[in-house]
Amino acid sequence: MADEVRPGTGEQAKRYALAQLRQAIARGEMAPAQRLVENELAEQFGVTRASIRAALIDLEAQGLVERIRNRGSRVRVVSVEEAVAITECRMVLEGLCAAKAATLATDGQLAELTELGTAMTKAVADGEPMTYSELNQQLHTKVREFSGQRTAEDLLERLNAQLVRHRFQLALRPGRPQHSLNEHLAMIEAIRARDPQAAEQAARAHLTSVIEALRD
Repeated sequence: MADEVRPGTGEQAKRYALAQLRQAIARGEMAPAQRLVENELAEQFGVTRASIRAALIDLEAQGLVERIRNRGSRVRVVSVEEAVAITECRMVLEGLCAAKAATLATDGQLAELTELGTAMTKAVADGEPMTYSELNQQLHTKVREFSGQRTAEDLLERLNAQLVRHRFQLALRPGRPQHSLNEHLAMIEAIRARDPQAAEQAARAHLTSVIEALRD
């Protein structure tokens, strides 16, 4: 029971540290190029250095952290140019998943997408950009899941991990949620209509808009 209350050691502690570090990087609480000192992080999160080290190894694999020889770890800098290149790759894979979902999704899964669209619309109307951002990620995750394209799903998980900071910044940009809402609703409608070509086009159009926003 003690481990459940305070995950100081073991796999649970590593997962806890991983989640905390990932969130801190996404929210800008740990800035690009900031050094990540194991002792300090272990004390901050109440886990062992071994747990922090294991979490940093996972974050390195996800592209969020880089290890500098003889200097330890730091938050990896993902430039706008790299974020655009990653998003261009996402465009192909997300388009594929949307097309597959339009063909393979069950009626129940289509209803889930409709509910997410309704919730996203409400979040924008209520002026809740972070809620909208979370729902946005849920939508993309569901489309990938419903596509049955596991290879694309795995590749997208890795690509998306590197964009967490840029995604957070875009979510807070004035007017951005309102702009992207219609793009997401168009994708949902195309999938619901079981039109794979329109679904792929809608996904690509959305990510083209993301690239334009990144460059702006």
